[in-house]
Amino acid sequence: MKPVIPSETIPAATSGREDQSLHDEILTRLRDHIVEGNIPDGGRIPERQLCEMLGISRTPLREALKVLAAEGLIELLPNRGARVRQLSERDLAELFDVMGGLEALAGRLACENITDSEIAEVERLHYDMYGFYLHRDMHGYFRVNQLIHQKIVQASRNAALLATYQSFAGRLRRIRYSANFARRRERWGEAMREHEAILEALRRRAGSELADILFAHLRNKRAAAVQHLAEPAAETA
Repeated sequence: MKPVIPSETIPAATSGREDQSLHDEILTRLRDHIVEGNIPDGGRIPERQLCEMLGISRTPLREALKVLAAEGLIELLPNRGARVRQLSERDLAELFDVMGGLEALAGRLACENITDSEIAEVERLHYDMYGFYLHRDMHGYFRVNQLIHQKIVQASRNAALLATYQSFAGRLRRIRYSANFARRRERWGEAMREHEAILEALRRRAGSELADILFAHLRNKRAAAVQHLAEPAAETA
């Protein structure tokens, strides 16, 4: 005989799922708003304006800001709200080199552990990304691009590597988006060709080759990001 579940527990569980779904939606919208450059580097987070935009109170907004601070996208200021984290050229160079090393290791481990279905998923995402590239849809391209890199790191089956990667990825997400948006057409084409090489090496489970491709890919991203960071200073001069 199946145990009877008290009816009063069901609404509570449903409410919990709805609260989590709302939190995730707020977090996604807020993250996209900041990543897409709607608040300048080093700029203060306009809490009242964001509450109005998202249709929420200060409490859920501040919970989302705590998550973005943990990701490294913003900085919380004691008793003074929050601001968008600003990275120097040296910060970028160091962070991208570490990311390159992490992705190279992830690629090597992924080739040892990835399943056929996971490779098929990365392949599907690759062609989705190519479609966004053809239509010059930067938002869609960037979102799927990040998913591909995330899937490869997840396939490494290394929880410590994944946690470290996510920490660094959060700190670089905004500048990577901005640098992608400012790319010349030819550099965007080069990035797509690099992703084709990544997919091909993953299909063959060629770990050493994939590690080298991923490290070089991140080095090229670093160059684009540093160049993008330097452009406003050059224009000002």
